[in-house]
Amino acid sequence: MALSIVDRMAPLAQVALITAATWIFWRGLRRWLGSNPLDNIPGPPSQSWLAGHFEQLWDVKNGWGFHQSISEKYGGVLRLAGPLGKKMLYVFDPKALHQIMVKELYTFEESPGFTIGADISLGKGLLATQGAWHKKQRKMLNPVFSIAHMKGMVPIFYDVVDKLRDTFEKKIENGPVEIDVTSWMARTALELIGQSGLGYSFDSLEEGTEEHPYCNAAKMYIPVTNNLMTSRFYLLPLIHKLNLPPRFLRWLVDIVPWKDLHDARDIVDVMWDTATKIVESKKQAIREGDDSIARQVGKGKDIISILIKANMQVDEAERLSDEEVLGQVGTLTFTATDSTSSALSRILHVLCEHVDWQDKLRAEIKDAQKKHGERLDYDVLNALPLMDAVCRETLRLYPPVSTLLRETVADVMLPFSKPIIGVDGKEISEVLVPKGTMIFPSLLGSNRHPDVWGPTAYEWRPERWIEGLPESVLNAKVPGIYSHLMTFIGGGRACIGFKFSQLEMKVALCTLLGTFKFAAPKDKEIYWQMTSLVTPTVNGSSKPSLPLIVSRAD
Repeated sequence: MALSIVDRMAPLAQVALITAATWIFWRGLRRWLGSNPLDNIPGPPSQSWLAGHFEQLWDVKNGWGFHQSISEKYGGVLRLAGPLGKKMLYVFDPKALHQIMVKELYTFEESPGFTIGADISLGKGLLATQGAWHKKQRKMLNPVFSIAHMKGMVPIFYDVVDKLRDTFEKKIENGPVEIDVTSWMARTALELIGQSGLGYSFDSLEEGTEEHPYCNAAKMYIPVTNNLMTSRFYLLPLIHKLNLPPRFLRWLVDIVPWKDLHDARDIVDVMWDTATKIVESKKQAIREGDDSIARQVGKGKDIISILIKANMQVDEAERLSDEEVLGQVGTLTFTATDSTSSALSRILHVLCEHVDWQDKLRAEIKDAQKKHGERLDYDVLNALPLMDAVCRETLRLYPPVSTLLRETVADVMLPFSKPIIGVDGKEISEVLVPKGTMIFPSLLGSNRHPDVWGPTAYEWRPERWIEGLPESVLNAKVPGIYSHLMTFIGGGRACIGFKFSQLEMKVALCTLLGTFKFAAPKDKEIYWQMTSLVTPTVNGSSKPSLPLIVSRAD
C-alpha cells in the first residue's frame, strides 16, 4: 500500500527534532558551564545534572517541603541548578524582589517560554506581551478595572452565585450532602468571568447540565501544560527562533506522537474558537446599536464590550489590533478562572479546619444582611473586617500561584536587603546576574518570610489583620500590589484584575456562608498539590477534587 504524505514526512519531523535537541544540548553545554558570578551564591546540591531543580519547584508530592527547606536554610536569595547545570536564582528577599518587579522590570522579563506559550494558547494578551507592548495594553485595560466599574458588576456577580446557591439547596434538601466543592467553584468562576468579563454565559450552574466545551478545556489547561513544563521553557523558545511557518508547525504538532502535546492542541483549538465567537458577537452587537447590545449577556457592561468600544474611540497609534483584543479573552478567562476557584476552594477548606472562624464570619455576614439587605453592595462588602481578614490571611499563607519565572535580558545587579554568606565565606549584599539567567521570584517565600511576618509566619492567623501588622511588615517594603503580599505580584506586571478577583470571592463567600455550613469529611485526606497552580486532591489521587460536607447554616 502506498504511503500517505504524512507517513512519508514523519521521518523528516523526527530528524528536525533530533537536530534541534542536539543543537540545544551543545549550545547549552558551552554557555552554561563557564564561570558565573552566581557560583558564589549558596544553594542546595542538584540531584540531577540533566534536570537540575527545575521540576522540584512544582513537585506535586514534595514541593511544599522543598520550598520551605531551601528558604529556611539559604535565606532570601539562593542558587538553584537548571537543566544541564545552568545556574538559576530563587528569590524572596524584599529588596531583590523590588529590583525584579519594579525598578528593573524590563530587564527581568517574563521568560520567553512563558510568553510564547501564552501567545500560542491564549493569544496576544497581557500574558504574552512584554515591554512597551505590554504597557500599551495595560493602559487600554486599566479603566475597565476601575472601582466605579467594579461597583456596577456586583449585581452580575450575585446573579451568578445565586444560581450556585439554588443548586446546593436542591442537593441538600434531604439533609447534609458531600459535594465536590472545587468542581463547582471552577464552574462558578468561569461563569463569573463569562458574564461580567466576556458578556457570555458558559454554564447554567445546574446539576446534570452538559458542560460547555470551553469549561472542560479550561479545566484541563493547567494539568496538561504542567506536563509540558520543561519542554515549554527550554524547547519552545528555540523552536520559535527558527521562525517556521505556522502551517508547518501545526503539521509538526499533528504528526509527532506525543499525547500531552496533542491534548494541548485540542484545548487551544476550543479556546480559540470560543474566543473568536465571543469577540465577533460583541462587534456585531456594537455595530447594530443599543437594542442589540441590550440583548447581550451583560448588556454591554462586560469588560470585553467596554474594551472594544473604547478601542474604537482611541487614536490609531494606541489602538489594539483585532488579534490583541482576541488575546484578552483567553487571558482574562485563564487568569480569572483557575486562580479564583483555587482561592475560593482554599478559603472554604481552611474554614472547615477553623470552625470558630467560619461561625464568626457567618455571623458577621448575617448581621450585615439584616442591616443592608441580602445582597451587600461593594462598599459594605469591603467594610466587613472578618471577611477581609480571612481573605487576606488565606491569600498570604496559601497563594494560588507559589512561584513565578523571569529571565534577564541584560546583565544586571541584584541588591539584597539582608546580606548572605557566599560560598567563599564572605558577606554578599548584591550579585551580578548575567543575561539569560532564569529567576524564580517566590511569592510563597515572600508571604511566609519569618524576617517579615515574625514567628507566626507559617500559621493561619486572620487576627493579625485586625490587631495591626508588625513594624517588620511595614518596614520590609515588599513590592506587592496587595497588602504587603506578593500574591497578586507588583509593579508593571501586577495582576490587573486583583480587585475584580477579591470582589468575586467576597460575593461568593457572602452568599454561600450566609446559607450553608461546610465541613471536611473525616474519611478522606485532602492534599493540596504544588503545581503551577495549587490544586486540592483526595487520598493520593492526581485529579483535582475537594469534597466537603454541605448543610444548612440555620
